[in-house]
Amino acid sequence: MTERNIMEVSTGCLLGGAVGDALGWPVEFLSMDEIRKQFGPQGIQDFVETSGGIGAITDDTQMTLFTAEGLLREYRRSLETGDLTDYPASVYRAYLRWLHTQGEVSQDPKFYSYLDGELLQVKELHHRRAPGSTCLSALIAGKMGTVKHPVNTSKGCGGVMRVAPVGLFCRALPNAGDDRVRGEMAFGLGCAAAAVTHGHPLGYLPAGFQAAMIFYLASGMSFEDSISDSMLLLLERPEHEKSTLAAMLSQAVRYSIKEKATPETVERLGGGWVGDEALAISLYCALAAKGDFKRGVCLAVNHSGDSDSTGAITGNILGALLGKGTVPGEWLEKLELREVITGFVEVIC
Repeated sequence: MTERNIMEVSTGCLLGGAVGDALGWPVEFLSMDEIRKQFGPQGIQDFVETSGGIGAITDDTQMTLFTAEGLLREYRRSLETGDLTDYPASVYRAYLRWLHTQGEVSQDPKFYSYLDGELLQVKELHHRRAPGSTCLSALIAGKMGTVKHPVNTSKGCGGVMRVAPVGLFCRALPNAGDDRVRGEMAFGLGCAAAAVTHGHPLGYLPAGFQAAMIFYLASGMSFEDSISDSMLLLLERPEHEKSTLAAMLSQAVRYSIKEKATPETVERLGGGWVGDEALAISLYCALAAKGDFKRGVCLAVNHSGDSDSTGAITGNILGALLGKGTVPGEWLEKLELREVITGFVEVIC
């Protein structure tokens, strides 16, 4: 395993995800034919004007930031009080703060007592950018979902698209054990963070896989070994036997070896609206990129599906794998909340 600069990796991961999110948002609800008609045969290749401006992020990046906030606040609280940590509960409270930014109110009786913190002061985060209906409804209901006690049966991709900070946090957390222990922690915490709003195994297992893979990449493991070790963790979960995730991810790996890197190949993996499809598409695009960040992210958004989420997940993976230096500077210059994202990385590291 090669030693990695955690600041470079973490910055690349979170900025990469935000860039993919911003690139994919304008084409999220367009078919492949509509994308090509509007942007040419290669599809969208650069930021374009949206209702939020050029380089605007969506709920994917918003919720990613609140995931990071929840983890960090619980870590600080435990240091101050000496109490045991409850990271999932802290992430849940952070998501309720995100819900507030969307103009919604939770039925959780303590909702208003949770509305504090630096992120709530960032006015750009109060813009409503097509938030997922499952995330909204689950949080409005006011009951925290868990793996053992799900709040619904949703397998949407709203869980996996927001958990990259979990892997980075487990990498940076001091005295948390060896890489095997940290990898298991990342997988479990990724599942728990997603299960707050998505109760089906295909809603939270992809999040666990993504968080573990980001952890392994941030730790210096090769891409192939990161996938293999995350797959081993997935296969240890009893729920995986009733899910299609392992098969979908294996198919994505095969496609990256045997198939041409085209939107048509992406669409054979689905639309990305559900968790297993979103992660499979993102894994395929990251592998097919062959070390080229822009190539991978552009492939991830040019399809008839949830383009901002697959762009965000692919950007997280490639950013963690390749580092900040591979994210196109012209995109970073226009990216909304670039300074806020970078600030969170500095705190995590």
